Amino acid sequence: MNRIATMVLKNLHVVPGAFAKLWRYAANPEKYEELEMWSQIHYVMDRAVKGGNIDLKVTGLENLPEKDGFMLYGNHQGLFDVVAIAATWERPLAAVLKKELENVPLLKQIRLCTNSFCMDREDVRQSLEVIQNVTREVQKGRNYLIFPEGTRSKNGNVMGEFHGGSFRCAVKAKCPIVPFAVIDSFKVLDQKGSKPVTVQLHYLDPIPYEEFAGLKATEVAALVKERIQAAIDANT
Repeated sequence: MNRIATMVLKNLHVVPGAFAKLWRYAANPEKYEELEMWSQIHYVMDRAVKGGNIDLKVTGLENLPEKDGFMLYGNHQGLFDVVAIAATWERPLAAVLKKELENVPLLKQIRLCTNSFCMDREDVRQSLEVIQNVTREVQKGRNYLIFPEGTRSKNGNVMGEFHGGSFRCAVKAKCPIVPFAVIDSFKVLDQKGSKPVTVQLHYLDPIPYEEFAGLKATEVAALVKERIQAAIDANT
């Protein structure tokens, strides 16, 4: 049996109600408190982790800034990365997703509830609009997640190129950056069957704006990637 089926079957008693509530929130997100909607997302993702025979080992939660208005950047190994992060966060978090995920069921509802944005990397104008929108939202005190590789790595724990443009939001917003490293997340959906698997999620020390002020976006990308690589090397 594949892992997604296992997640659903083990949570069959809560799936209909949980999904119905998310769909209701997504239909009119302006009617609900952000924390209420996020708490439901957090609950669903936590149930998915526990129902999928996944041992999620998390470190560094104490590194998350107490004050909202920061950006989270990390390596990307697959859709489970988002599940793992949402399952470990009790504060609202939005994301920048690739355009292809815009209307995928469940992801669409989560996007609408969190005011997340979809970016079309082939459309320069649209990409710039997303950067401007995220910058404004972070300046207002919201937190955003971006995978700077742009797409998942297909080489396991080996990272792809970090795109400098992904860091323009943090540079323009002058906000802290929280790097994170995921390890073995690709195994959750890439491996056949649903036997137990261990995934690591490491939240690293925040990088205050003062540390990267004056750097080009490509230089900030290199700095963040270097720290994530060090975490991967230390834990594999």
